Amino acid sequence: MYIGRFAPSPTGPLHFGSLVAAVASYLEARANRGKWLVRMEDLDTPREMPGAAEGILRTLEAFGFEWDGPVMYQSGRSATYDEALHTLQNKGLVYPCGCTRKEIADSAVQGAGYGVEGLIYPGTCRNGLAPGKPARAWRICVDDQPITFQDAIQGEISQELSRDIGDFVLKRADGLYAYQLAVVVDDAAQGITHVVRGADLLDSTPRQIFLQQALDFQQPHYAHVPIAANTAGEKLSKQTLAPALNTGQRAAALWAALSFLGQKPQPELQNESLQSLWQWAHAHWQLEKIPRKRLLLPVEFKAN
Repeated sequence: MYIGRFAPSPTGPLHFGSLVAAVASYLEARANRGKWLVRMEDLDTPREMPGAAEGILRTLEAFGFEWDGPVMYQSGRSATYDEALHTLQNKGLVYPCGCTRKEIADSAVQGAGYGVEGLIYPGTCRNGLAPGKPARAWRICVDDQPITFQDAIQGEISQELSRDIGDFVLKRADGLYAYQLAVVVDDAAQGITHVVRGADLLDSTPRQIFLQQALDFQQPHYAHVPIAANTAGEKLSKQTLAPALNTGQRAAALWAALSFLGQKPQPELQNESLQSLWQWAHAHWQLEKIPRKRLLLPVEFKAN
């Protein structure tokens, strides 16, 4: 059975870019007569905005989304992530790292832009911590075997982790688990078969596939939709001051999201009811129509 998901981070309210990802994952799941789950990726507590998780769910409901089963919250799953880390430790695949951010910046080599700030961790602690150096984080050893997968929208993607990323962090110095491990563990726990999400996460996917293989998890199918950008070419986000979705203009926003995704709804549908627009979307949805691009400007749309 097809099982998809939408997994927002509660760092702020939903904006147009969030709506695009939600619409794509929702319609593709329903087109395949599958389940659509919602997961709240509230693992990074320092970045979380109070009340944002509840606001996101209210906005999804206001826009007519219907999810299957209870919402999963990553904040209550640290024991499950502990178990996954212990599995990798028992396999000899992870090691403690004592490097500070400054030390990494001073010693790392410049990569292709996939890693943090485009830097590749040089494996300083791979063969053991220096005397007197306390462990700060846990990293996984990567190898030089290319990770290649077929993205349903972006085509074939290949990455050599040792060259492009280096050994990456699974548990951070502040004790929080990294997104890469949490998302892999949660996708497996929820039985996710298909991941439809923004192309900003496309370069993270090989790391996640590497972890899936290390943990003996099934690999989902992937489809990465274009990211909605502002006129400066920046991803719409809280950091780039993307305006929150206005629930008073739901049909117009949904129409704009469908247009952005290449579905070509007729202009007059903007003035129809939200229910009528959803009916049209379910009847006409085709993943193949989504532009094969990583970044796109939104269709002209008045967000507020």
